[in-house]
Amino acid sequence: MSDATIADWDGDFFDEAVLTNPEPFYAELRARGPLVRLSRYDVLAVGRYQETYTIFSDWKRFVSSRGVGLTDFKKEKPWRQPSIVLEVDPPEHTRTRTVLNRALSPGAVNRLKDTFRAEAEALIDRLLEVGTFDAVPDLAEAFPLKVFPDAVGISPEGRENLLLYGSMVFNALGPDNAPRRAAMAHAPVVVPWINQRCAREAITADGFAATIYQGVERGEVNEVEAGMLVRSLLSAGVDTTVTGIGSALWCLATNPDQYALLRADASLVRPAFEEVLRFTSPVSAFCRTANQDTEVSGLFIPEGSKILCMLGAANLDENKWPEAHRFKVARKPTGHLAFGVGIHGCVGQTVARAESEAVLSVLREKVATIELAGEPVWQANNSMHLLKSLPIRITRA
Repeated sequence: MSDATIADWDGDFFDEAVLTNPEPFYAELRARGPLVRLSRYDVLAVGRYQETYTIFSDWKRFVSSRGVGLTDFKKEKPWRQPSIVLEVDPPEHTRTRTVLNRALSPGAVNRLKDTFRAEAEALIDRLLEVGTFDAVPDLAEAFPLKVFPDAVGISPEGRENLLLYGSMVFNALGPDNAPRRAAMAHAPVVVPWINQRCAREAITADGFAATIYQGVERGEVNEVEAGMLVRSLLSAGVDTTVTGIGSALWCLATNPDQYALLRADASLVRPAFEEVLRFTSPVSAFCRTANQDTEVSGLFIPEGSKILCMLGAANLDENKWPEAHRFKVARKPTGHLAFGVGIHGCVGQTVARAESEAVLSVLREKVATIELAGEPVWQANNSMHLLKSLPIRITRA
């Protein structure tokens, strides 16, 4: 281990101007070294690809069980009961993840692809009739709010609460700032609604949730844990896909040459979406906590250190991705960190890919041009990089 020390920086990732335009912060973070201490929050931050990958994938040294936000569950009480899949480590994580993996198996997702395709066609046909619209509520939110809760097996009423709940979950990972307070103000209505929708008696007999509850009969989880796993699906399975689809539309509208390449080659649908994920990183940052004295890149990290892993910064690291600041649909960015890495990698990524690829496939077939019809507006969120509004104009192929 070298004598190098971790430098302090007063940069504020959670400033609303940074949350809505994080790239300058990301670049400064990478330039300052492999690890930096954000002095105003007394947390470490990492934004280069190799160190972010190392920390994020090493669950033994850098645990999730002490919270994936700024709050250290060993020292402070979390705002809700921690997730029994995202905020636990093996062996507990292995037990609950097994149940989720079965529910979201490749076979289960493949059976939904025709439905996703049909819903995407119907929605995009309607939007082609309109021509100019806000792509966030009218497409990026409308599509996942229909197909994903259907797949989980929850009723149609009140699904807008899923967006409010996702906002609570992701903003709660940050400090007590305006985005967090605004999101948490919905808790009195949203939390009882989500708990009721996750109960066994509220779900259909043929969705992901029903498969999760079969784990109770197998003795793998109890009734309460099954409800919490359904909650985990609903908290993480909507906002991330909404953000990914919205970001894809923004990327294609602002890079018409790349949309032309996509339209010319159906095989680019999958790599194009992976490039959207790398380029925009819907989940911008998650924390890990050092569970022992350790080191990374020769820098000493004491036990108990919170480390803000800047996935958005790592995915734009020029040392990993040549021309990282260019959106290129043919890049095939294997190894991007948008879905995490290691045992805590996004359990629903197969569903997110299936939904997003259905939308992109229909777009490239039916839509000749996508262009901005107004100024995009980004939403301040403590751990997601998402659009609030995206006025676009589309023309029929």
